[in-house]
Amino acid sequence: MPKAAETSKQPPAPSAPWARALFLLDGDLRRRDSAERTRRAYAVDVSQFALWATEQGLEPADIAPKLVRRYIAHLSEKHAAPSTSARKLAALRALFSSQREHGHIAQNPADLVSTPRRGVHLPRVLSTGEAGRLLDGIPATGPLELRDRAMFELAYSCGLRAEELVSLTPHDVDHDGEQLRVEGKGRKTRFVPIGEPALAAVRTYLDRARAALQASPGRTSPDALFLSKSGRPLGTSDVRRRLRTWTARVGVAEGSSPHALRHSFATHLLDGGADLRSIQEMLGHASVSSTQIYTRVESARLRRAYARSHPRA
Repeated sequence: MPKAAETSKQPPAPSAPWARALFLLDGDLRRRDSAERTRRAYAVDVSQFALWATEQGLEPADIAPKLVRRYIAHLSEKHAAPSTSARKLAALRALFSSQREHGHIAQNPADLVSTPRRGVHLPRVLSTGEAGRLLDGIPATGPLELRDRAMFELAYSCGLRAEELVSLTPHDVDHDGEQLRVEGKGRKTRFVPIGEPALAAVRTYLDRARAALQASPGRTSPDALFLSKSGRPLGTSDVRRRLRTWTARVGVAEGSSPHALRHSFATHLLDGGADLRSIQEMLGHASVSSTQIYTRVESARLRRAYARSHPRA
């Protein structure tokens, strides 16, 4: 008698009402032109909640603020960091906002739940000397070096996120106006001044290196400003890897991320007397509260200087 085939155990799945709620949220995010990475992150976080609620026998219309609090407490019991719980709560707010907008619930239960308090982590900031030594330490020799010099000069000169850096095209660089067109989060466009060293590095890269990379075998993308040695557009992981390579090779700010250049851009502007509103606009922050972290960086720097220098500190 033949042995019956073993049936593989199916992974748990949210109930049908939760699956419909997740589908609606994803559709709403797509209509708002949310970034793919944002949609994926929301999908993971809300799916986990939907599984938890399904196990409790709860549907979207059953969720009250106390159940959301219970879920956040459940995350804490599993040793989730406050920042992780806060991120997941933000995803739940988006989920139930979608349900309310579609008329399936009367109010958003996650709106009535306080965000877990997160510790303040001040960003890594290079000194002006470190930034200069790092950038000047990238030689203007071969195509890859010229590309990296232009890329990191531009990141520091304009305060760019890694995602913004790799999405640039040659047409985004306004050489005559000495400014850069940047498409930031939420597809919001801003224009940022470019310093002369960065502009010169970009011109040199375009004149002497980009065509050589574009002609390399493999996939090419004439629209991307920064290309790999095989002619494809760089990804954010490529940017991080190349910066780690140069910080180690030059021996300055080793292990720094591209975001450290962005933080340094903002901090050095603040040190030089720029106002927060101008820095907010150049960084592309939706709210000035996001920019205010740099005032804390400045305060921390001053406290360290005071502790080192004052005889009765």
